[in-house]
Amino acid sequence: MSGVLIAAPLRVEQLLIRSAARGARVVRTGMGPRKSQAAAGELSREEGDALLVLGFCGGLDAESAPGDVVVADDVLVAPDEQHVAERLSCDRPEGLARALERTGLRVRTGAVVCVSRIAVGERRAELRASGAIAVDMESAWLARGARGRPFDVVRVVLDSPSHELLRPGAAVGAARAARALRRVARELSDFGTEG
Repeated sequence: MSGVLIAAPLRVEQLLIRSAARGARVVRTGMGPRKSQAAAGELSREEGDALLVLGFCGGLDAESAPGDVVVADDVLVAPDEQHVAERLSCDRPEGLARALERTGLRVRTGAVVCVSRIAVGERRAELRASGAIAVDMESAWLARGARGRPFDVVRVVLDSPSHELLRPGAAVGAARAARALRRVARELSDFGTEG
């Protein structure tokens, strides 16, 4: 990705992104707020014209299905977490969404809420009430790594209330999400830093 630094929380995400966006600078940050906060300091010292958080997320509503793409317009910390509740705006959601819609993937724009623990069951409904459409465990804490550069978040739904990971058919959904993440990485490798 021309000048863009990509933060990928998990090793599997890093490998999928690198395999599709060859030559991209992809940094694995680790999962959860503690690792993300530590990684933000490292990311702030990395070269790059923009910071993009790219990886999987959980969908929060019945419309979400594995393989859907969520382009964050805002990221927020869940108010009942042991962290300061905050809302951060992303810099280029419209341009990213337009670029990804051309791939034929289902793309939604909305808020991503960040939590300290994996959210399942009724916790998803509580988080949906915040106005978010997806949940992750890293994006808000990685934002500090942007260091004044454009900051954006693109996530691919891995599971949702109607497609939880521990249900039958989860492997099919995970494969669909992995293919979508690779397509997103390939498309965004040509996105550049202008948006």
